[in-house]
Amino acid sequence: MPQEEHINVRYVAGLARLTLTPEEESAYAGQLDRILHYVAQLDSVDVSSVPEHTLEDGGCDFTRPDTARPSQPMEDALLNAPRRSQDQFLVPKVVE
Repeated sequence: MPQEEHINVRYVAGLARLTLTPEEESAYAGQLDRILHYVAQLDSVDVSSVPEHTLEDGGCDFTRPDTARPSQPMEDALLNAPRRSQDQFLVPKVVE
């Protein structure tokens, strides 16, 4: 990552609906820059000899078969819902 590129912490905080103090913005900007610098080091790693996947070489397939099973009863699913209406969760509106 070029040295002049930085994450716009204020913009990202706005997307997450977070209010940050200027001190927090500065601290997070430094931390994120260090993280991205560290991750950018992966670009220099030679992976040309690594196979794209290992299943051909006797690896394991960790997926389970997709089979239909009975689901959780509606009353159990809604048991701890703070608010509900009929058979639905009621949640606060988050999109303006």
